[in-house]
Amino acid sequence: MLTRRRFAQIATVTALVPSLPRFSYALTREALAALESSGLAYISPLRSDGSESKCHGEIWFSWLDEKVVVITAPKRWRASAVSKGLDKARIWAGDHGRRDRIIGSNETFRKAPHFDAKAVLSKDRGLFDRLMKDFTRKYPKEFPKWDQKMHDGFASGDRVLALYTPL
Repeated sequence: MLTRRRFAQIATVTALVPSLPRFSYALTREALAALESSGLAYISPLRSDGSESKCHGEIWFSWLDEKVVVITAPKRWRASAVSKGLDKARIWAGDHGRRDRIIGSNETFRKAPHFDAKAVLSKDRGLFDRLMKDFTRKYPKEFPKWDQKMHDGFASGDRVLALYTPL
């Protein structure tokens, strides 16, 4: 959790070192580093009362334009939550393995840096192309198996982009 003291420290360092990126939100260095280096993000929609939904899951993502960008089916919970007006989510970055296991669930992702975000859905072709290019770089072994399916799904409307902007 970002305390007032930590926020003041980040603001002071940012003011003293002009080369550091400036964001319109308070994202910790740890969270930013995880977003820039991690292969997975764990996302949970937030209910209207601010509590986490029971839907959690790991997913490939890219950190583009200061947003976490994922591709998903419109009927999957990531997109359906936004469509229902639940446009807030909690995101953890880092690879902590599959959350759902045959026996029990893996909650180690909760130790990773995290932040809350506002979600929107998008069908922006340019952003999709950038996402696919980044997935090719980021997941060289796994992505070739999914590349055509993601392209076909985006073209047909069976896949949309979910963009999560840190709050």
